[in-house]
Amino acid sequence: MEIWKYSKDSFNKSGGTEVLSTVSASIPQGTKDLLNDAKTKFFSRDQLRSPYVFFGIGEEKPFYVEKVASLLAERIRHNLTFFYLNYTLLTAVLFCLTLVISPGAIIGIGLLGFAWLALIKSTAEGSLKIGPVSISQKQATSGMAVLSALILFYLLRRVFWWTVGSSGCIVGVHAFLRDASMHKDAEDKIEMTGDIGISSSPEEEAAFLNSPGAAV
Repeated sequence: MEIWKYSKDSFNKSGGTEVLSTVSASIPQGTKDLLNDAKTKFFSRDQLRSPYVFFGIGEEKPFYVEKVASLLAERIRHNLTFFYLNYTLLTAVLFCLTLVISPGAIIGIGLLGFAWLALIKSTAEGSLKIGPVSISQKQATSGMAVLSALILFYLLRRVFWWTVGSSGCIVGVHAFLRDASMHKDAEDKIEMTGDIGISSSPEEEAAFLNSPGAAV
């Protein structure tokens, strides 16, 4: 907690909040709306299936080998669309676990973070001077972003391939064996809210009660 607090204070003092605000303000509103819509649609909590549904707990035969090719293709297609958020979460967890056992990558990411803090601090006034050369904050940030991408690619190449390989195997086996056909119509359900009633006047109710068909 102390490390996190110190990093947060250092980030704020170096002008990191202002830089993020400037970057956020430079993004067109249409792009922001598009990203927000995509986040709401694809990363909604409602799309995350519970462990009972994911593993078919309580179902009679949740896992079995489908031998009909057309039915197998339909099963895989449905599972990939129905459990996609679970598969994404699984991949993220495997990535974090693989990263934990890679101390070199952690140290490299930490040093890269300090490099970003130093860059933000040095460009707090709008530019960075290296000898007689003056580099604008935008140019320094863009160059650092490209350099960071190359460094991360180098540091995380093994972590990335291990994550892709392990998660791909697990997702493939689950999508191949899991029979979730009973949940195919889950997204077609319509939630009914409000009171359902028939409003009628006292005269109509009295006429109904006194009608011959109402007698028992």
